[in-house]
Amino acid sequence: MLFNTLRYAEFFAAVFVGSWALVRYAGAWPRLVFVLLVSYGFYAAWDWRYLPLIFASSTVDFFLARAIAREERPRARRAMLVATVVLNLGFLGFFKYWNFALENAAALRALLTGEPASVGHAFRVLLPPVGISFFTFESMSYVVDVYRGELPPHKSYLRYLLFVAFFPHLVAGPIVRPRDLLPQFERAPSLTLEEGGAALFLVAIGLVKKVVLSDQLALNLVDRVFERPENYSALEVLAGVYGYAAQIYCDFSGYTDIAIGSALLLGVRFPKNFDAPYKAHNLADFWRRWHISLSTWLRDYLYIPLGGNRGSELATYRNLMITMLLGGLWHGASWNFVFWGFLHGLGLAVTRAFQRAVQRRRPAGEGERDGTTASSPLASFLVRFPVRALCVLLTFHYVCFAWIFFRVPTFSQAVLILRQIGTLTTFHPNLPPVLVALLGVALLSHYVPERLYERARGAFIAAPAPVQGALLFLVAIGLHEAASAAAVPFVYFQF
Repeated sequence: MLFNTLRYAEFFAAVFVGSWALVRYAGAWPRLVFVLLVSYGFYAAWDWRYLPLIFASSTVDFFLARAIAREERPRARRAMLVATVVLNLGFLGFFKYWNFALENAAALRALLTGEPASVGHAFRVLLPPVGISFFTFESMSYVVDVYRGELPPHKSYLRYLLFVAFFPHLVAGPIVRPRDLLPQFERAPSLTLEEGGAALFLVAIGLVKKVVLSDQLALNLVDRVFERPENYSALEVLAGVYGYAAQIYCDFSGYTDIAIGSALLLGVRFPKNFDAPYKAHNLADFWRRWHISLSTWLRDYLYIPLGGNRGSELATYRNLMITMLLGGLWHGASWNFVFWGFLHGLGLAVTRAFQRAVQRRRPAGEGERDGTTASSPLASFLVRFPVRALCVLLTFHYVCFAWIFFRVPTFSQAVLILRQIGTLTTFHPNLPPVLVALLGVALLSHYVPERLYERARGAFIAAPAPVQGALLFLVAIGLHEAASAAAVPFVYFQF
């Protein structure tokens, strides 16, 4: 991980210097070309064979969107929209789900014929391109927005290519909407001292989340427990489940912090993607806080087109379930991901049903009569805080339960983990105090008042440059000491 981090730092430093030098001495257009070329180079460094895929997908969507905007016949417009959806989902399905389909077809044939299930190597495709789910959704959403009339077709082919390939969000998001990013490439970039300080603060926080918290929890707890849960006590396995919840949050939100900070240093603003998700008091609140760019994409381009909550309650539950099942499948070609989506769909449906039942049973004006309004804030706090804390605790544990199926390769492994937790054994030689402290910091940081975070951020931004440099140097030393010899890839790179 440290080697990869150093390589990225060197790469980004060169891009940063080159980008702003071109802005100053050559103008915005050469800078756009430069950033586009380095973005393609960044992607090619993972696997150059897939570079034509992202270029071709972007090109087809750009020109199809322009054709849709010019076309007035509804049937022709719909046909072109269907073409782009089929093309994008076809690429995604082939590279990401072809092997999965072959394996399931082989399993079904074995069940029917009694022959061993096997898939010939010649029928398998290469590993899916890094980030294909992210750039496919971004490019497809542009065409859909143009079709809906919510966005005019973009005039600049170069800027559209950069929108899709812009390297800070290319391989693992956030999924940035075209209406948010394309206009920024039309303006001259800017970067104030305050924004530079905020960007460096974000990058530092992201690296600490990834290297110090996520990687250490993965290597010293999570990977070991999930690989052989039978070797650990119930308490240690439960700590491993909590550890994975902390790991995936610190890993992905850490990547997002680095991406947002990197983009800001280049004069580009990304939207927020995480908001302390383990503070959520129900699953709907969790999805308003977790991977916000994906949850809002699924809402706007899948849940609402399915009908959203405009029909009957049964139809709404159906739409929730379809959305979350496909959201689970989006994460990977595995029935475990589908079941993870099912658990969240079920949880969202139960949450909605409970909320509707409470609303129906609560008489109008009840708050005024029971004394829990703003006129008695202490009474309101004493009544509501324990209930809300219990809701947060239950939501967190349901999310952790679902994370088990997200993390394990097979259902049998998930059953083994749950069975081991059921033994209720409490010996814990594999939970040293340092590891427990890391787990505590990763989870309890959710509940630190936001004003303290903003105060620390503001103090860093306001500090003189030498002080900022000294603090960043201390962070670099800490990262060097914490980094392990084994590189731990970002979890969401596989999606």
